Amino acid sequence: MSFDPARDYPLGSERPDLVHTPSGLPLGEVTLDSLRSGRLAAGDMRATQETLRRQSAVALAAGRPQLAENLARAAELAAVPDETLLEIYTALRPRRSTGAELDDWAERLETGLAAPLTAAFVREAREAYAARGLLARSEHAKV
Repeated sequence: MSFDPARDYPLGSERPDLVHTPSGLPLGEVTLDSLRSGRLAAGDMRATQETLRRQSAVALAAGRPQLAENLARAAELAAVPDETLLEIYTALRPRRSTGAELDDWAERLETGLAAPLTAAFVREAREAYAARGLLARSEHAKV
């Protein structure tokens, strides 16, 4: 059966067969008993790329393009290690990065982490920060 973003929302109740944990545990098995037995781990409490992509399609079908874009970027970032996500988050804080550093992050996201939508977002942030004087002036400007 195919996925219909207009009909299959909410996924958890309309199409639970499409929702699973990163380790492959079906949504119906995300229970306290599964946690107690060790079948459910902390990493299983994350949304998968597939689920986030489907949620993005649902948002787009509902006429919410900004939410759809956010969910599509989240899908890209679902596979990125937590430490790297925190580095990106820190780099995007005002006056924390130079324009060149943000360009480097965008390149890394696009080519090394298969996240072209997020790379475009970082480039957009770089332009906005430059226009508003929110880029770090140099390595020494960081706190």
